[in-house]
Amino acid sequence: MSVSNLTIHDETTIDFDTIHFSPENKNSLTRLLKEFKHIDALSKYDLAADNKILLYGHTGCGKTTTAKAIAKHINKKIYILDLSTIVSARLGETPKNVATVFKKAAQEKAVLFIDEFDYLGTSRSLNQKDSAEMQRLVNSIIQLIDYYPKDALLIAATNYSNAIDSALLRRFQLKLKFELPTKEELNTYYDSLLEHFPKEYHQFSRAYDISYAEAKDRLHQAIKAQIINEEEQKLL
Repeated sequence: MSVSNLTIHDETTIDFDTIHFSPENKNSLTRLLKEFKHIDALSKYDLAADNKILLYGHTGCGKTTTAKAIAKHINKKIYILDLSTIVSARLGETPKNVATVFKKAAQEKAVLFIDEFDYLGTSRSLNQKDSAEMQRLVNSIIQLIDYYPKDALLIAATNYSNAIDSALLRRFQLKLKFELPTKEELNTYYDSLLEHFPKEYHQFSRAYDISYAEAKDRLHQAIKAQIINEEEQKLL
């Protein structure tokens, strides 16, 4: 199967500086980007940039967006591999398919973003009922990660890090947790979204204890309702 059939093509461009990170994640990712910027200087002293990152935590908090922004920032193509669509009942074909994507991304020194990583890295201890195919699959992905080029970037994302084999987790130099934003962080996010709309649409009930994705959806729904109401009033 070709790489184009296994990966998601996405040319969306996202600026790293526009993403709302926790201070800890912001610092870690800024350091990572600087390492890739000066990767040649580091290599002179046999020092490699951290090139394997695990993004984990609550859904809708920016893991996929972060991967896309990183790729843009370091001027690399991104291959998005959604494991929920590739790991199937025909488990025996999965190692070959995943290896095909790894090889293509490595050749192009691209960013390889593996979404739904827990589909591939489910803990061996939780899979005793599965066939030996799952064991071989885990071993295969470990080898692919170990031999991924140092000047290419591998990013994996999951909502369920506790379901991933510990041997896989050890391969990642950076493990960044994405949590629900605080009230202050959400207010900043709401304000940034509202900048794109006239002030008459800025009054709506702000919700908290939700993800950035949920906050964006709620805000857009509220503004759309106001616009539609105005249009319908014109027809009366």
